[in-house]
Amino acid sequence: MTRALIVVDVQNDFCEGGSLGVDGGAAVAAAISIRLQAAGQEARWDHVVASRDHHGDPGGHFSDAPDFVDSWPPHCRRGTPGASFHPELDVARIEAVFDKGHDTAAYSAFEGTEPGGAGLRDWLRAHDVDALDVVGIATDHCVRATALDAAAAGFSTTVLLDLCVGVAPETTQRAIAQMRAAGVAVLG
Repeated sequence: MTRALIVVDVQNDFCEGGSLGVDGGAAVAAAISIRLQAAGQEARWDHVVASRDHHGDPGGHFSDAPDFVDSWPPHCRRGTPGASFHPELDVARIEAVFDKGHDTAAYSAFEGTEPGGAGLRDWLRAHDVDALDVVGIATDHCVRATALDAAAAGFSTTVLLDLCVGVAPETTQRAIAQMRAAGVAVLG
């Protein structure tokens, strides 16, 4: 089996102090880095990729009066510090970054493309990946959407909860149940 790690949206705007900061975001960034750097982990993942919210003008996705379901405060605007990966995230092993949400809402890493134009699914297939571990921010939004799309695309998919953080306990528990119902392994 060829296994890849997908690091979902570990960006400044989704960590403490960001426009949509989640408590524990910086700690998750550091924990992912520790796991990537740990002795013996080279064999765990054959490939490491990341997604990044990277908005230009996403229309109704941004709102001055957000409902936090379909509309949100402005975040992760291209070219701003908020769109950058959190400094606690070691990006040395990341082979490709898939930007999503240029001109619309986007939650799943599978909605993104890398600079050469390849989508995540095609990139993973080109690298013979058949198993995925998904980590990042937020468990109840973009991690959930990515894991569901991965399973629907036929990848053996695992979410590593100790390397994720959710926005709220209730929505996180619903997301975990939804992922498990779709055949996603949820560990931690």
